[in-house]
Amino acid sequence: MTTGITRGGKTLSMVAALLAALAIAAGGMLVGAYNAAPIVALFDIEPKEGAAPSGETAPPASAVADIEEAQLQAIVDAAVRERPELVRDAIKKLHSSAKPSERKSFRVALAERRGDLERDPNAPVLGNPLGDVTIVEFFDYNCPYCKAGAKQLRQLVTEDDGVRIVFHEWPVIDQGSLIASRAALAARKQGKYEAMHWRLMALPRATEASVMRAAESIGLDMDQLRQDMNAPEVFDHIANSTRLMNELGVTGTPFFIIGDAIAPGLISLPQMQHYVRQARAAASSN
Repeated sequence: MTTGITRGGKTLSMVAALLAALAIAAGGMLVGAYNAAPIVALFDIEPKEGAAPSGETAPPASAVADIEEAQLQAIVDAAVRERPELVRDAIKKLHSSAKPSERKSFRVALAERRGDLERDPNAPVLGNPLGDVTIVEFFDYNCPYCKAGAKQLRQLVTEDDGVRIVFHEWPVIDQGSLIASRAALAARKQGKYEAMHWRLMALPRATEASVMRAAESIGLDMDQLRQDMNAPEVFDHIANSTRLMNELGVTGTPFFIIGDAIAPGLISLPQMQHYVRQARAAASSN
């Protein structure tokens, strides 16, 4: 199996290339225009046999720039299949690395990132896409409070056709969380995100086996799903969720934003309905 690529006399191990790609995704930058070193320092990695020597860090921008995007994507795909825990651990460390003193106040960050929170084209939307009230939720498929809240949320959009829900997947609990998020986001390519989302929320526990069974149960093409789970937009979404959580200073799931109201943790259906009415009243008064 290929464990590295050589370009312009520089050899990058699979791990180094993955580090570079994840750092680029987390920084929202393009290949060749980003110094990955600060984010790479967040990873604790022991190279596998055949990888670069211990102590290797991600390549500098000049080395990354020499790699064709397709080559880098191939390395990332292979690394994710072999060592998916790298992505999960990176998400946790990227979030925990931000110092409280460096974070903006929540209200300032919310105002600045409202568009990313509510209108990100790479974020799944359920309910009425043209609804007059937007609910933003950050969640993890293995968070028990997220699972409990999903029932209220589903009932709300069934009863109120003016609500749109924007999901930001933040899989940090365990490996099953990450697999579930990748599968749900990949299901968009087959037009079945919503079915997959509610199915995964109904699972007692998301593991690789239970996630794949859930996918089969809703009629997904499994070969396509596995391929789409490695698509760049899947990792872009997760990296963006981490970035937004950092900027908002949020540390747990579920986390709801409904208009100008924030609701950390599990909230009841009557509470959701109250926040929706509140948001509508505020909008009508402006």
